Amino acid sequence: MTYMIRGLASDPFAGLFDLDDAALAAINARRVTATADRGFPCRISLEDAKAGEALILLHHTSHDVTTPYRSSYAIYVRPGVTAATYRDATPPVFEGRPLALRAFDAAGMLQTARLAGPGEADGAIRDLFADEAIAYIDAHNAAHGCFAARIERDAA
Repeated sequence: MTYMIRGLASDPFAGLFDLDDAALAAINARRVTATADRGFPCRISLEDAKAGEALILLHHTSHDVTTPYRSSYAIYVRPGVTAATYRDATPPVFEGRPLALRAFDAAGMLQTARLAGPGEADGAIRDLFADEAIAYIDAHNAAHGCFAARIERDAA
């Protein structure tokens, strides 16, 4: 059994970086500059932006299902990065962060959840996928609650 974690596709966000601040505000988004090397996790590259890098902070529907578990929250994205892929390994944005792992069935219904402390995500993901009813897992940063990444079964 293996798993795969992919960053969000960059295409839906590419045009945001061409908008001025008023146009961003009209869609409830903001241009920000990272003020530290940690704390500005890009959901495309699955890495934290470095101090001084530009990002867009926007509202994102991460769990777009027709169940009571539909979910959305603020995320950061950076320009000029490509979607990262990790197989049987956790991305840099998971390092040092407590995560809430929400495990869903194929119909988008929550089956179980687990908190994973720093360094515990890989084991918790494998434990959750031991249940064949789990189709995918959404990882959220436990403290802030924002979507971190989708984790899927990988048959490769």
